[in-house]
Amino acid sequence: MSNIEPIRSTTTIVSVDQLPVQSILSHRGKNIVVDHAVDQDEAIILALGYQNSFKREFSLWSTFAVSFSVLGLLPSIASCTWYSVAYSGNAGLTWAWLVALIGIFAVAGSMAELASAYPTSGGLYYATSQLAPPKYAVFLSWWVGWSNWLVQITGAPSVNYGGACMILALKTFNDPDYTPTNGQTYLLTMALCFVTSIISSFPTKWVAYFNSVGTSLNLIFLFIVWVMILGGDNRESQGLPKFNSNSFAWGIDNFTEWPDGIAILMSFMAVIWTMSGYDSPFHLAEECSNAQIATPRAIVLTATVGGVLGFIFQLALAYTVVDIDAAVNADLGQPYVSILAQVLDKKMVYAATGMTVISSFCMGQACQVAASRVTFAYSRDGCFPFSKYWMAVNPITQTPVNAVWFNWFIGQLLLLLIFAGGSAIDAIFSVGAIGSFISFTLPILLRITYSRNTFRPGPWNLGKFSTVSGVIASCFVILMIPILCFPQYRGADNTPDTMNWTVVVYFGPMFLASAWYFIYAHKVFKGPRSNIDPSKFVSDDDEAEVIDAKIASGDEVHVYGSNGDIEKTSSGY
Repeated sequence: MSNIEPIRSTTTIVSVDQLPVQSILSHRGKNIVVDHAVDQDEAIILALGYQNSFKREFSLWSTFAVSFSVLGLLPSIASCTWYSVAYSGNAGLTWAWLVALIGIFAVAGSMAELASAYPTSGGLYYATSQLAPPKYAVFLSWWVGWSNWLVQITGAPSVNYGGACMILALKTFNDPDYTPTNGQTYLLTMALCFVTSIISSFPTKWVAYFNSVGTSLNLIFLFIVWVMILGGDNRESQGLPKFNSNSFAWGIDNFTEWPDGIAILMSFMAVIWTMSGYDSPFHLAEECSNAQIATPRAIVLTATVGGVLGFIFQLALAYTVVDIDAAVNADLGQPYVSILAQVLDKKMVYAATGMTVISSFCMGQACQVAASRVTFAYSRDGCFPFSKYWMAVNPITQTPVNAVWFNWFIGQLLLLLIFAGGSAIDAIFSVGAIGSFISFTLPILLRITYSRNTFRPGPWNLGKFSTVSGVIASCFVILMIPILCFPQYRGADNTPDTMNWTVVVYFGPMFLASAWYFIYAHKVFKGPRSNIDPSKFVSDDDEAEVIDAKIASGDEVHVYGSNGDIEKTSSGY
């Protein structure tokens, strides 16, 4: 019996200032005492000021899967075809996409660098609080948080609205006498949002599995539809060449009342909205293992794969479309389906659109997941009224179920814009583009300006290219903010029906959020705040005494050292 080791508990002391992170707890001599062994991921999230609230069941692949599902190339391209071709014709599908990708890749690379340094669900909002001048940090993090939240809550509704429009376009394609009503469109979109919200309320492991399947289907369907368009087009039976000429496929057809250059920039709306989902890994960082490496890799992988595959797919549309003007103005009300109808037989149109609808459903669900994590993270810091309810983690599923259904309710209110007409509901797409890239880029701008000498990069970083990437990203977004608010027509031709309502739908709520901050919220909102039990903190001066006390009581004590390694102290036996 003398050889039997006594049962002893394990205590870990995380020394915040000795870990390679910059956080809301840094430079305060804080040490965190927990009653169990921790790994690197938990040590980092503790040092950033938060308890480990979720199971880390997302790998690099499953994180990428959610992000790629949010990107939803096939349904995103289908939903945004109008923005691609109705402004600048085929050029919006081809070389304009490539030019826009320069700015997109710069934003993604710089964001990935921030994700490695601040791997929290709060993402860009948390990063802003650490990179901004102290005098303005709270308000700027408030602004970024609300901007990003507006993007998140419009994501699933806009995707499901696009899916509903494709379903109803198929009905019209089959029955030319049928014209969907606004009420039918609203109810179908609401039903899609309801089902995706149910799935998003499942445990993390189930959600990860569903998104892995969804991503695989998205890639498979993207390839199948691409082959169908190129191999099955019936242009020759219409007396046309098999494919369009290079000059036609890459040419500009300006359908706006602005110069060609402005029309090209306006077509960037399609690629910006399509590519706006690659921030999702940032919001899933607290559910990802090896988050400081896997999260930024998932961001870059999503942007790269999405950008390249999106361009290749759109080449098929550009080289096969018969009449762009007819596709934009067809009674089907969905240019993507109209283009398919121009070049494919009826059964193939059904098949291609059906696969796109399935991909759209998977994308909508992934958007709902990402949105719920953002709502959870911001509620944790008191951003919203009744935050204590939206930050609750369901004890059964271990996921923020309340946040899912809060977002669903807000989304249904936004979808009432359907009854105001096509231009009004289209604004939720513009909000997704402008809101996301403002929230993406403000912390990047702060990184290369105010915090250029104090930023503490994570293990994944851009090194000497960090400033170059940040400058390109910032200039790109500053240019695009006013462009995304331009209407297609100007002067007397710019009627309420053709007005670009982005200024109202995005800047209106942002103005109200800012007003609320200065009137009241500044009294209670102080930026990201730690949710760790105060009793778990000890100062540097008290650390040695705590260790001695733990050893004396028979605990095995671990300490996270300056390199993030666990050092085992004497156990007292």
